[in-house]
Amino acid sequence: MTKILLVEDNEMNRDMLSRRLVRKGFEVVIAIDGAQGVALALSEQPALILMDMSLPEIDGWEATRLIKADESVQHIPVIALTAHAMPADKEKALKAGCDDYDTKPVELPRLLEKIAQLLEKNSHS
Repeated sequence: MTKILLVEDNEMNRDMLSRRLVRKGFEVVIAIDGAQGVALALSEQPALILMDMSLPEIDGWEATRLIKADESVQHIPVIALTAHAMPADKEKALKAGCDDYDTKPVELPRLLEKIAQLLEKNSHS
């Protein structure tokens, strides 16, 4: 079972998205802030990380930079999830080390496609 780390501070978003991912056959590990997200990335070694950008403690940009700076987890693809849909926000997320970017509210089919593409790409590297 493919493990996904969902880093999301909004309980409603977290519950809805994690339930939908579990129904699609993923194992979901949940972090509620950026610091916990970094810690769980290290301890759980997920196949992929869904990173909310607006987080308490450490925001998603900084959490992603910390993950991508650590050799043991820098290979894990990170998809930024954010309500900020401006082109500059996408650029900022990619600069922080995110491998892809998706807007909220999440459209599950589109997000699943991005997850599949990154998992496929990562399995060949």
